[in-house]
Amino acid sequence: MLERIRTFFHRGQPPRTPLPEMDAAHAMGALLVKVAIADHTYLFEEVEQIDRILAEAYGLKPLAAARMRAGCEKLAFETPGIEEMATRIREGVDYEHRRAAVEAMWKVALADGIGNERESDLVDLIEVHLGLEREDSEAARDAAVIP
Repeated sequence: MLERIRTFFHRGQPPRTPLPEMDAAHAMGALLVKVAIADHTYLFEEVEQIDRILAEAYGLKPLAAARMRAGCEKLAFETPGIEEMATRIREGVDYEHRRAAVEAMWKVALADGIGNERESDLVDLIEVHLGLEREDSEAARDAAVIP
């Protein structure tokens, strides 16, 4: 009986794709997406920057990077907070890679050429959760600025 009721409510809906595993790499991608959408827009320049970062960081071809980003988007939209994602990164990678992750987040925040307080505030919060020193955070931001 319960199965028939469940079938009735799910009829015509496509099966849900499971979320990717929340490892450090997917947590990083999800945080990049969260930074990009913090200003309530998700522009092509930001998507392109995320794909470029994922491809470079994980040695992926462009299509594989886009697929990974798509999975990270699901995580970003389905996982409300940033604490769990930041914890996965903090526990999964060394300090220098965390600093590089923050630099990547600044690249995404600045990719559309529009400075936004929400994106900046989110990156600042992520830096705290990743345990970065203030001077390293500032260096990461300076390194991300496109000349």
